[in-house]
Amino acid sequence: MLQGVLRSLALPAVSLSAWLVAPARAADDARPANRLAAETSPYLRLHAHNPVDWHPWGPEALEKARRENKPIFLSIGYSSCFWCHVMERKVFENEDIAAYMNEHFVNIKVDREERPDLDDLYMLALQIYLQATGAGQGGGWPLSMFLTPDGKPIAGGTYFPPEDAPGRPGFPSVLRQVHNLWMAQEERIRESSEVLAQEVRRLAAPQPDEDPPTIGPGVAQRAVEELAKSFDPEFGGFDSRGAEGPKFPQPSRLSLLEFQLARQPDDTVANMLDKTLTTMAVSGLYDHLGGGFHRYSTDRAWRVPHFEKMLYDNAQLLEAYAVAAVRTDRADYRRVAEETAEFVLRDMTSPEGGFYSALDAETDGVEGAYYVWSPEDVAEIVGPADGPLFAAAYGLDQPTSFEHGHVLHRAKSDQALAATFAADGADPAASVRQRLEAARARLLVARGQRPPLLRDEKILAGWNGLMIRGLARSGQLLNRPDFIAAAEKAAMFVLTNMRTESGDLLRSHCEGKASHAACLDDYAYLIDGLVALHEATGDVRWMNAARRLMDAQISSFWDEERGGFFYTGRDHEQLLARLKDGYDSVMPSANSVSATVLAALTQRTGQAAYREYAERTVKTFAGPIDNSPAGYARMVQAAESLFAVAEKTPPATAATSSAAQPRIEPKSRTPAAAANEKLQPAAQAGPDEAPKHKQLKATAYLSADRLTPGGECRVVIVGEIAEGWHLNANPAQPDYVIPVELELAGPEGLELADISYPAGEELQLGGFDEPVSVYEGQFRVYATIKAPRNLVAGEQELQLSLRYQACNEKECLRQMRMKLNGKVAVARPGESAAAVNARLFPAKEESK
Repeated sequence: MLQGVLRSLALPAVSLSAWLVAPARAADDARPANRLAAETSPYLRLHAHNPVDWHPWGPEALEKARRENKPIFLSIGYSSCFWCHVMERKVFENEDIAAYMNEHFVNIKVDREERPDLDDLYMLALQIYLQATGAGQGGGWPLSMFLTPDGKPIAGGTYFPPEDAPGRPGFPSVLRQVHNLWMAQEERIRESSEVLAQEVRRLAAPQPDEDPPTIGPGVAQRAVEELAKSFDPEFGGFDSRGAEGPKFPQPSRLSLLEFQLARQPDDTVANMLDKTLTTMAVSGLYDHLGGGFHRYSTDRAWRVPHFEKMLYDNAQLLEAYAVAAVRTDRADYRRVAEETAEFVLRDMTSPEGGFYSALDAETDGVEGAYYVWSPEDVAEIVGPADGPLFAAAYGLDQPTSFEHGHVLHRAKSDQALAATFAADGADPAASVRQRLEAARARLLVARGQRPPLLRDEKILAGWNGLMIRGLARSGQLLNRPDFIAAAEKAAMFVLTNMRTESGDLLRSHCEGKASHAACLDDYAYLIDGLVALHEATGDVRWMNAARRLMDAQISSFWDEERGGFFYTGRDHEQLLARLKDGYDSVMPSANSVSATVLAALTQRTGQAAYREYAERTVKTFAGPIDNSPAGYARMVQAAESLFAVAEKTPPATAATSSAAQPRIEPKSRTPAAAANEKLQPAAQAGPDEAPKHKQLKATAYLSADRLTPGGECRVVIVGEIAEGWHLNANPAQPDYVIPVELELAGPEGLELADISYPAGEELQLGGFDEPVSVYEGQFRVYATIKAPRNLVAGEQELQLSLRYQACNEKECLRQMRMKLNGKVAVARPGESAAAVNARLFPAKEESK
């Protein structure tokens, strides 16, 4: 029955190139506005004056559909989607089509960037529907779905034209077909939609495996070997869809190659990576005037792109080129990285510091018109002296396959051009380079006089996290403190402006208003960016904010039963299913990034729980990873990082069990002896260090008189805060203040784990909307020191440090780092460790 009903609803594939593009419609605010006028999404507001009675997704629209028993027409798109604009102009502006839609359907418009949960869910439904009906097309945008009144999928497609053509019905025919079937066979349609909904639920998350494969060391190498099979040796890149394209940059796969090169140099891997990076940098995918990358190439050679510029692409490629610049010491990689960052800071950054989402691709209905050139225009702007040089350098003296003009790409290198165009001199290539730089600057000014592109000024938490990471990493690698400062400003904007009153993260911010519950990628990408900021600056407030967000992510998104993270939180609107995905697409999957971040937090904080969540996340996707590791590029990097941590602290095995190498426990003392025992400091601030810290005194004490190789020892830091001063507690409240943080610097090989900070006291201070959590008077921080089995016996230098910020009611001093140094004995084979400082280490320790 399902096949029969679905075939009756089968909507034909549409060749987009077969339909002429309507000219862009000027904004017409004089026309009546629909409900979308009240939305902040720039994409939704583009439809605010359509004659279609649009609703945003929400209770009002869903209740109307149920009450009137009408099918829902769901249209999902985004602001820089070319064919979304075409359908808006040619279909949704049509008065007759709109009247039929309004009479027979409840029409809902969704911005996929605001609601990726809905987009992912119904894109999966569309793909299932297309496969079930034997359609020859794939998914894409605009996503056009028909739903039952309770939101279950009936049928769908992508772009539909306004009129019928031979063998190809237009959107009015599709509307009539769905309406007539609904009126005649509602019960059968509801039954088939339930079957589709069940299949969506089944495929929404990895299927449980009773005997999952083991993902072990070497999985990254397997992924690289799989990538090599789809590598394009002529033009670089991977997985070109057909002999001629299209082709996507796929930054996650580039990061995997870089990751593997850092672990194990390999000429074949380096060639795949550098061939791809070099070709993209000289291609039409890159904007040679303004910097930054377009979304993807329509052809295998990267010549003609789809011209929209997305924040997420540029964030990831910025880092890819910065890392490659350091690895290779190549100036062209560095230039591309810096120009990409400068493009974002110039054209996609709000005055408050947040990063906008996208630049559109079209001008007056013509895709790419803003970016392409004619040889005559270039010659007029550049001038007769340098016009021929520029034309030869950027392919304007060659035929173009793009109907609207020449897409700039580097056809010849500076060295090749020097033989023809450079005057005699010490460095002809340098002369060519300077002339081309001047020509590009003139053309960029001229391009700026063209009608501006639509800019989607939504600030998305997750995409901002990607750019925060990109700027922090590139700023650190390329010694560009301005990039790091921009990343810090964006991080502060998101943390202070995109939260609920209870502190939950919100996904979108536009026109001064934050909205929509954050999804998993918002948390994961933002945490990843904050960890990168901490690494670039050493500022512990970013690490603290990352830990707070990760704890919130675990609480809201973790799947207790099967492991891994759901895409939506526990309190999220109930939809057809809770998706859970690990596959890396144009953006890395949120589960992959979560596993990577959890591995990093394990190394930086010593919290074993983070490692357990990371390992379970990898295990959840073990089957798909084993089947196709290249599709899980970030996940396999997380797995290898976890293996590396495990190698530093190997678990007990038959070869290292207590029978082979006994664990030496400290000899206990009687309670009376412990009470009368004189405390034995292990580390404290020396005579040169102590005077720097007038607001704090601190001493470290161990639970044993010596460390044992392969063993553990407890440590406590006892701090005394000066009268009238306080320190920010850990975890911080609010999460952007700088908390107390304990660190271990030496001896090499020691690991600090199970750090336990005392609970803070709430203090209401002027200038803060919420109470600040602080320590006053005396406090204690407990932790465990884990010694490696190869720790050298004898006397070692113990090096601890306490980061803190001292404040009073009037001011906060700059962040300080108190160094606590001392000598510690390391047991020789057969030696026993004696318990010391017992009154500081009760059977059940409590941080105070």
